[in-house]
Amino acid sequence: MKNDIDRKGIILTQLSAFWFELFKTVLPTVRTHYLHTGLPPAVEARLPPELARALQPRCMTVRRLKVLPLESIVRGYITGSAWSSYREDGTVHGVRLPAGLQESQKLEPPMWTPSTKAAAGGKDENISRAAAAAIVGQRHADEVERLSLRLYAEANAHAARRGIILADTKFEFALDETTEPPSVVLVDEVLTPDSSRFWSAADHEVGRAQDSFDKQFLRGESPASCARGRESRD
Repeated sequence: MKNDIDRKGIILTQLSAFWFELFKTVLPTVRTHYLHTGLPPAVEARLPPELARALQPRCMTVRRLKVLPLESIVRGYITGSAWSSYREDGTVHGVRLPAGLQESQKLEPPMWTPSTKAAAGGKDENISRAAAAAIVGQRHADEVERLSLRLYAEANAHAARRGIILADTKFEFALDETTEPPSVVLVDEVLTPDSSRFWSAADHEVGRAQDSFDKQFLRGESPASCARGRESRD
């Protein structure tokens, strides 16, 4: 896009903060890097007041941790790149699914589908569970999968009570190496329109692409495809 999106940084930060705070209440055993919104007081004191005011709603104070090189994607519905893969050979991330699924159909149960975490400017690649374990180790891969599915279930239930479907989402995790053994910790942004695909439950219709409450419409190839939110999340 040629133009900035006004207040995008504020919106993404505050949405993530909402979910971090919610998870703190409903999933208290799930550890995160989140401490609080805004700048640390010591940092704020060193900045010009105008800059500090601009940064406060765009910032979080978090713990610095070692990020695991995986994108942890949970798919509750078959859409995007998962649908493209399924149409091609009946599999998603190397897992064979039942025949006869339709686009935007609910997956029972939701699938954990990891991908690589590319360097800035690179493109993530979908990988299998075995490949994920080879990258981060079996114990960490199992814990990332367990936490991702648990977080998705809670977030999807919260959204469903408000008429929203969480079709899929991407989580990121890190290691807290101060614990023994090192703990897997939720990090980065959480459940924003940049990392998740949201649909209207009232308008959901199996067999077609859905209107999308996120950035997917920008990836459309035509006005019609924009309206239907075509194109996939990687």
